[in-house]
Amino acid sequence: MELKKQHERHIAADIPDEWFVPKKSNEGEAEAVVRPSLSYWKDAWRRLLKNKLAMAGLTFLVLLAFMAIFGPIISPHDVTEQKLMNQNLPPSSKHWFGTDELGRDVFSRTWYGARISLFVGIVAALIDFIIGVVYGGVAGYKGGKTDNVMMRIVEVLYGLPYLLIVILISVVMGPGLFTIIFALTVTGWIGMARIVRGQVLQIKNYEFVLASKTFGTKTSRIIKKNLLPNTMGPIIVQMTLTVPSAIFAEAFLSFLGLGIQPPFASWGSMASDGLSTILSGHWWRLFFPAFFISLTMFSFNVLGDGLQDALDPKLRR
Repeated sequence: MELKKQHERHIAADIPDEWFVPKKSNEGEAEAVVRPSLSYWKDAWRRLLKNKLAMAGLTFLVLLAFMAIFGPIISPHDVTEQKLMNQNLPPSSKHWFGTDELGRDVFSRTWYGARISLFVGIVAALIDFIIGVVYGGVAGYKGGKTDNVMMRIVEVLYGLPYLLIVILISVVMGPGLFTIIFALTVTGWIGMARIVRGQVLQIKNYEFVLASKTFGTKTSRIIKKNLLPNTMGPIIVQMTLTVPSAIFAEAFLSFLGLGIQPPFASWGSMASDGLSTILSGHWWRLFFPAFFISLTMFSFNVLGDGLQDALDPKLRR
């Protein structure tokens, strides 16, 4: 034991005194911010950028929107131009995606169909957003009997088969763009309303909301200024998932002949026409609309998953 103490004193004696001089404090370094302060939305965007799959989906959707706007303009062929001498030509330098049975350019029709699909999906999502946010916000904020009555109505509508209602409305009102949007939004807002209601029920008991009530703030202002900004994360995620559902429903209706009517193009109607000729070897007529329907839905879904992770406050560092 004594030898051990002597050994420790010997080691301590070999250490220079300069090693024990306290480091001078620097007030500037003490007040320096190691990590820059980020707002909720900037931090969410930073996390979304790290999600490569979600960014790939977003990049494809941006390119799709660009081609939907300028694709028919870039193409030298009109979307309704018929040339029977060019019917069912395979993809070539003249017709990049080939032609159909009437000699119409599939490239032009594909991007015109993208216009229809994106327009239907975005408009349906916006209408669902408006109705769902108002309905769910009022039900969640009022609570009590008002909430019970409003949610019983939602449960009745939720029990109705979605596609069956859409098909029945399309048959009764007749095919067309307005009919598709109306049919998709009759019950499409229910999911948004339930999400908003759940968020409002949780947030309305927070201190800042109770303080607004104490000062006599109007209900509409509390919902607009206090509740909605704190529920935007789940709402945005729900909207990104609503768009591909509406696109698929529009393609399904057009496939059945209840959507956009000739001579105008839709991905669903193009797939329906191409399916009948697939056995004849004209694969390109079905491949391109089916490919873009699948890739668009996949892109929206991975973007929605990425936004769900990016906007989750529990994952914020």
